Amino acid sequence: MMIFPLNTKMMTRFLLSIGLLYLSFIVYSQSRPNVLLIITDDQGYGDLGFTGNPHVKTPNIDKLAAESIRLNNFYVSPVCAPTRSSLMTGRYSLRTGIRDTYNGGATMAPSEVTIAEMLKEAGYTNGIFGKWHLGDNYPSRPNDQGFDESLIHLSGGMGQVGDFTTFFKGDKSYFDPILWHNGIQESYEGYCSDIFAKNALKFIEQNHQAPFFCYLSFNAPHTPLQVPEKYYNMYKEIDPSSGFEKDDRPFYPMTEKDKEDARKVYGMVSNIDDNIGMILKRLRELKIDKNTIVIFMTDNGPQQQRYLAGLRGLKSDVYRGGVRVPFFMRYPQKYKRDQDIETNTAHIDILPTLADLCSAETPTDRKIDGKNLVPLFDQKSIEWEDRPLFFYWTRRYPERYNNVALQQGPFKLVGHTDYNAEITDFELFDISQDPFEERNILASDKQKAMDLKNKLVSYFNELSASENLINQPPIIIGNPNENPTYLNRNDARGERGIWAQEEIHGKWSVDIQEGTYDIEFKFINPVKKGGTLYMETNSFINRQKNNTETDRLIMEGVYVPHMNGDLLPYYIINGKSIFPFWVKFDRQEK
Repeated sequence: MMIFPLNTKMMTRFLLSIGLLYLSFIVYSQSRPNVLLIITDDQGYGDLGFTGNPHVKTPNIDKLAAESIRLNNFYVSPVCAPTRSSLMTGRYSLRTGIRDTYNGGATMAPSEVTIAEMLKEAGYTNGIFGKWHLGDNYPSRPNDQGFDESLIHLSGGMGQVGDFTTFFKGDKSYFDPILWHNGIQESYEGYCSDIFAKNALKFIEQNHQAPFFCYLSFNAPHTPLQVPEKYYNMYKEIDPSSGFEKDDRPFYPMTEKDKEDARKVYGMVSNIDDNIGMILKRLRELKIDKNTIVIFMTDNGPQQQRYLAGLRGLKSDVYRGGVRVPFFMRYPQKYKRDQDIETNTAHIDILPTLADLCSAETPTDRKIDGKNLVPLFDQKSIEWEDRPLFFYWTRRYPERYNNVALQQGPFKLVGHTDYNAEITDFELFDISQDPFEERNILASDKQKAMDLKNKLVSYFNELSASENLINQPPIIIGNPNENPTYLNRNDARGERGIWAQEEIHGKWSVDIQEGTYDIEFKFINPVKKGGTLYMETNSFINRQKNNTETDRLIMEGVYVPHMNGDLLPYYIINGKSIFPFWVKFDRQEK
């Protein structure tokens, strides 16, 4: 092969072209906006000063709201995992395989395309800090779904059974926690919201010279209501039910427990507000605030009764108190003035909207339920169709006509009834005239109710037949990307309502790769000696006698062929069958 040397002129042109290509790449990358998406957990529409709460102090979020595009009729799902799957994918949660917050129904199909995966294809670096709640095992973890940096707790909440590294800390689970950093357990010092915010800020500082997506997903103010003393003291003397005597909106009664819970929630929210203020200040110092899309939203209504700006219902309800949340988006480089938008919008709209704003490609090989909101933001003269929005929530799987709703334009049909109910068993509301859902107008407009019911049935039938719902993804065990694998209670199926019980039938849906494993079984309380441990799989059962009182039992050197099915572990003693709290599979090297 002959090599022809470049002369000086050719070399200069070559280097110049390389330089221009690099410069154009830098300019192109920097023209794409950064994205900071902030979502809080169980913070209702009324838990902000901006939305009229006279008690809670949220100056930083209030200022952000005043500078933002405000979606004043923005809706989510009634509970957290469904909201988060729709937010991440632009699709109704049932399409993604998410059907519950536990009971094995909070694992999103790995075939789903997330905002992070979409933006990664467009050159973004992605980080998540806080709550994921869409799968704790490979291949459904954040670092399997497009995130380069991941600092999360497991399952639905810290201190809950699925988050087994904090569960046994009880009323201190939010302090000095063991979290999961890029899939590995690590110890942290401090309060959880501070930890997530500080690490999000560190991620921003390390990646601010190229486009980034930072998903700051606070687990507060979700239960257990644990708050630093400094923030609790801000509210310990207030009466959260006072100050509404002249308000003509409904105010639902609060028990003494509700009032004490509100004090703690407001303290947790003010802590979040301080952390958001810290991050927004740093964006200005880094001179990237104008080219950063900042979104603030919450995932559903409040779990406890308190000020809700008159809205009816709480978390898990399909009434507006359960599904209407604040949404603020600030993007100074493109939208220099604040504005209010009254059009019905929803969590499913965020992925297609960010695709437009970030010059990314929306997935084309699947149905995206959401709509691109940029034409609304741009105030273009367009024909905006009032599309239907579907809401549901029941445990395990959707129940036909129970806690379901469909809204199109101002009209909303709500069902809390039986599968074969007549139309007169439903409720119909005109939100434009009755924003607090106090007046059922079905009797006066039965035809409108029937039209909405037909659409509701169509959505219900289509979504409940989703492939990812019917054939939900198993947890993969023995893959090099996650070894060892922990099976936690949040993902356990079996009896309805499985949680922290000992005598309960449970199982995990798994895909175990062929290999030899050491398998550890952790129990909530020590099991008594003299019993037998069983591990039942598709084609065989392993059993082991136990002669000690212990909360951990180990089966060593267990050969398992490749299998896809249910794993049923249990400990039998004195006629009792005790289900483990978690099971750890550690695949041994050949």
